[in-house]
Amino acid sequence: MPLYESTFIARPDISSQQVDGLAEQFREILTEAGGGIAKTEYWGLRSLAYRIKKNRKGHYYFMNIDAPPEAIDAMEHTMRVNEDVIRYLTVRVEEHDPNPAPLTQSRGRGRDGRGGRGGRWEGRRREDGEGRGRDGSSERKETAPAEAAPAEAAPAKAESADAGVSEAAASGEAKNGGAEEKSDG
Repeated sequence: MPLYESTFIARPDISSQQVDGLAEQFREILTEAGGGIAKTEYWGLRSLAYRIKKNRKGHYYFMNIDAPPEAIDAMEHTMRVNEDVIRYLTVRVEEHDPNPAPLTQSRGRGRDGRGGRGGRWEGRRREDGEGRGRDGSSERKETAPAEAAPAEAAPAKAESADAGVSEAAASGEAKNGGAEEKSDG
């Protein structure tokens, strides 16, 4: 028989027991039509990427299915008419993945569930010199005084400004000279 992976999203205002009841209802439809479910995973109440039928969250449920195409059609028809199912997707696959879905595996998150992001001040240097610099080291680096940098940069700007004025004056003289020639001629 062909193998399928099916995921459905249920409304957020129903309980997880009701979501399990929906999955059991779909299992009965598949077994009556000669198929079966090899593995199921409840992925929990998760935020949606965009609003679907005025919902911002939904209960995600995943199933590995071994069933004929007629059984899949019957299950999808039931999903389509059921008001508790917001979205569903069924895909035919060559083989089932025996590993749990990446959504269910932890990514080294701490108690608060915000792993990998760091704290508000991580990677920034505090006023008292403690903390990390941009390169990640905690060593304090000596920097040049703040007054020295603008004083060195100011002459370069003045020179470029003088050069710009002299170029503008030269081009202005050429334009004016051309205008005088036209008025004379």
